[in-house]
Amino acid sequence: KLVHQRCAIHKSRNLQRHLAKPYRREAHRRLMTALEQTSYADARRMLLELEAWLRTKNESAAESLREAFEDLLTLHRLKVPARLRKTLLTTNPIESLFSLVRHSERNIKRTRGSLMLQRWLGTVLLSCESRFRRVKGYAEIAQVMATIEAVNAEPPLVQTKKAA
Repeated sequence: KLVHQRCAIHKSRNLQRHLAKPYRREAHRRLMTALEQTSYADARRMLLELEAWLRTKNESAAESLREAFEDLLTLHRLKVPARLRKTLLTTNPIESLFSLVRHSERNIKRTRGSLMLQRWLGTVLLSCESRFRRVKGYAEIAQVMATIEAVNAEPPLVQTKKAA
């Protein structure tokens, strides 16, 4: 029941690694344009067009996109509002937290076991909290959580086998 969204920036970099230099900027532009669409159907259609275009340039790039296809559209499927979606499309907020923690934890010396490390980590996180910026579109998080809970509450689709 895990809801998984791929980082658009990392996927873009991955696609670009497969492509010759003249095609990299166009691939990035097409991917980001597709992910900026407000509806799932439009974003999916544009990603399919990108995949077809990538197949003419490099098969591995197209397969890389295909592998993450539905994970890139998770926010669209959950109807996350545009402002919040823009923040959640990348892992930047998480990486920012990790960077702040790494910077602060280097001052921790003489730990005595994992419990002490966990207490220090909690203290570091609380001190980092004051440096966080407010997430744009944070007011819609409750709506997104309700959508996720509704999706998780739906019974799974049961595939039935038919006798020949």
